[in-house]
Amino acid sequence: MSPDIWTFSETAVHAADGDLTGYKVEATDGGIGKVDKHSADVGRCHLVVDTGPWILGRQVVIPAGVVTAVDRPTETVFVGCTKEQIENAPEYVPEASDGSDASGPHKMKFADYYLAFFR
Repeated sequence: MSPDIWTFSETAVHAADGDLTGYKVEATDGGIGKVDKHSADVGRCHLVVDTGPWILGRQVVIPAGVVTAVDRPTETVFVGCTKEQIENAPEYVPEASDGSDASGPHKMKFADYYLAFFR
């Protein structure tokens, strides 16, 4: 994981070079959905992942620092979390956001959740 949870790690830094929308997302123990949104904003890089029917269509924010690798040929993003950890992540609710997916109190909620696994 990246020292800064909102920055891509060295192994995934090329991820910020292009849009990851539509890419499959793989947890350490299997698929979790597809990237619905990708933000490369400095200091708050993240993915919004649509989990589809797996957990009833919830969307979750995954900070860039949780991304372990990006395989462009297969359009797959790998994250350093289990499916259970993603399932229990705070839900992303667009109308509850101020328009930026990971800002203010929302940013802290997501950061606190994911940082608990990497301390």
